[in-house]
Amino acid sequence: KIMLLLAILWSFAVIAGLSPSVTRAVAMFTVVAIGMNLKRPSNIYNTLAVSMFFILLLKPRFLFEVGFQMSYLAVISIVSIQPLIKKLWYPANKVVRYFWDVFTVTLAAQMGVVPISLYYFHQFPGLFFISNLLVIPLLTLNLCFGIFVIILALLNWLPQFVAHIFGFFVSLMNDFVSWVSHQERFVFRDISFGILFVIISYIGIILLVSYFKKPNYRRLIVVLVAALICQGAFIFENYRNTSSEFIVFHKNKFSLIGMKEYKTLTVATNLDSLSKSKDNVIRNYKVGHSIATIKNAELQSIYPLKGDKLLVIDSLGIYNVKSFRPDYILLRNSPRINLKRLIDSINPKLIIVDGSNYKTYAERWKATCKQEKIPFHQTSEMGAFVFRY
Repeated sequence: KIMLLLAILWSFAVIAGLSPSVTRAVAMFTVVAIGMNLKRPSNIYNTLAVSMFFILLLKPRFLFEVGFQMSYLAVISIVSIQPLIKKLWYPANKVVRYFWDVFTVTLAAQMGVVPISLYYFHQFPGLFFISNLLVIPLLTLNLCFGIFVIILALLNWLPQFVAHIFGFFVSLMNDFVSWVSHQERFVFRDISFGILFVIISYIGIILLVSYFKKPNYRRLIVVLVAALICQGAFIFENYRNTSSEFIVFHKNKFSLIGMKEYKTLTVATNLDSLSKSKDNVIRNYKVGHSIATIKNAELQSIYPLKGDKLLVIDSLGIYNVKSFRPDYILLRNSPRINLKRLIDSINPKLIIVDGSNYKTYAERWKATCKQEKIPFHQTSEMGAFVFRY
């Protein structure tokens, strides 16, 4: 019996494409079923750990997939947090109790995945509890009904009206999910949430769950200390954002320069206004550094960097260094210049090449800088150039 059950489960997992969430669920149940067959009591946390171990043993890269991380965090949150929330109220009516259970499971799972969801996607769905109250019952119905329909279809006994009923319930669920996804006003976007906040959030959740499971004075002190550490992290992030930065972003075929002053970012680029409004480079920097205001500016030939100066040489290849000596050189739009002669006359600290230059030009300049022993920063290989002051 156990072999038949596991064969059916893993066959379903293969049909479903062995996605991280399905693989996790099937692997976890496999460990539970084997433990029950051996008549040994199983701890849910040990079961999760064993299933995670075997999945990562076969596919180590799953560890870096968002779906794998979120599925395990959701299950761990459900088994640890949901019982605590469920104790708060016990409805007498069975229908109300069912939907209360669905709500508590949804809330517990959301508490577990919110920090990592904010870190990866920088947004929070405000209608998660409403959507799950309808999607979970419909999903359960569609899954059971779908298996029944598949069996009838394989036996060539599937009546047309049964197929239509199944299609109606699937369409109903899809239409509801589509409607929820279009409620943009309830999606909170561009939330800045770094890895430091992720770590602190999970430490706080673990300490709170531990306290509510067994309240005592010592655990309360630990929770309050964690709250102080969380406040300290917010102060640190706010202080970190007070520094000024000059950034040469990488943008293929274009130049994109940013100047950050506290929570204001001034952007200079040759992108058109439509492309600039949809550009993810600016948006990601804005979210990651809690930028409140974005201003536009024209590309300049000279940028002051505290006590240093940066000279921009564009496609015209015209520059005049008689009046001053720049410390940094930015090459953009593939200027036709003799870089060796430029280095001999200026001897800069660094040559920067952004994404607007031809690849062949960049490779030639890289070789020249290596020969002349001048530091070289190519944004297509090394990422954005950032100068903090």
